[in-house]
Amino acid sequence: MQNTFFKEIKMNFGFGCMRLPMIDEEVDYDQVCKMVDEFISKGFNYFDTAHGYLGGKSEVAINKCLASRYPRESYILTDKLSGWYFKSQEEIRPLFQQQLDICGVDYFDFYLMHAQNKDRFEHYKRCRAYETAFELKKEGKIKHVGISFHDTAEVLEQILSEYPEIEVVQIQFNYLDYNDSAVQSRKCYEVCEKFNKPVIIMEPVKGGTLANLPDAAKRVFNELGDASYASYAIRFAASPKQVMMVLSGMSNYAQMEDNLSFMTDFKPITEEEQKAIDKVVEIYGNLNAISCTACRYCVDGCPQKILIPDLFSCMNSKKLPNNWNADVYYNTVYTVNHGKASSCIKCGKCEKVCPQKLPIRELLVKVAETFERK
Repeated sequence: MQNTFFKEIKMNFGFGCMRLPMIDEEVDYDQVCKMVDEFISKGFNYFDTAHGYLGGKSEVAINKCLASRYPRESYILTDKLSGWYFKSQEEIRPLFQQQLDICGVDYFDFYLMHAQNKDRFEHYKRCRAYETAFELKKEGKIKHVGISFHDTAEVLEQILSEYPEIEVVQIQFNYLDYNDSAVQSRKCYEVCEKFNKPVIIMEPVKGGTLANLPDAAKRVFNELGDASYASYAIRFAASPKQVMMVLSGMSNYAQMEDNLSFMTDFKPITEEEQKAIDKVVEIYGNLNAISCTACRYCVDGCPQKILIPDLFSCMNSKKLPNNWNADVYYNTVYTVNHGKASSCIKCGKCEKVCPQKLPIRELLVKVAETFERK
């Protein structure tokens, strides 16, 4: 663990604020406050948000549940510069100040160039986004500049070569994506090692997928003991030496309690546990499931208001044995006031923002064929 890289960070476990507990369409602030208090009481202090998380409500929750209740020096706060909120360099500083104001702070400990890939990186370069962030660091409004990343290892190497001032890299990393040809978790991690950049892990549980396993995968882990399925995923992600921080997007207090139970006294994955993980990966490979993490970036811009991640979840559930409710959820929950899979007009907006590089339009055709048969 590279926990000594930034001495102000306590321990190796961060609170990701993209999947906060909700009541209908609003953040459950009472529960989030309880989670924040428990998190801090156990000695952790790292919080991660972004301007677009929960439709802008995540930054508000940071203010209400953290910044207004704890001294600024007692916690570490990461925010991100998201490319879909600026079209020129002139728009970056006002956006940055808006983020500070919403969060209720006067500086960010980490500020990441958000969701970098080959095309988005070119947009950031045209707008001199990196240069602006480095200027803000000199002014004391940012302590550390980094990137969050969704692309190939080759593109990551290009970015780190062009901007050696980058201090930290946030990558998607979990045992399903470790050798995945699209996500390239292992290869991206190895690039970070090559450039000696501390790594922050996102999606260690792959949007909850690795906490809700198929029965065959559950049996593999159950043979090891009574630890939660999420514990194996998070500890796997936290075990590599270059990893500074693992984020968990906990959506209720029970998940917080479970995560703290094994991260407070962290122990790396054992050889026996790794063999079990390898078996689970093989089981998933045989399912041919859609590898959506439910980040929901695709939902905001969909002109047909299709709840794409939820429909993919139904599709994955349909593939599990003895499943009976995928059709019910598809027809009576996710498509009642929103578009069906067949409503897709093939505009491609969803695919441009998908971190997993999923062929969403093709997949929606298959979803429609599965659930909309007459």
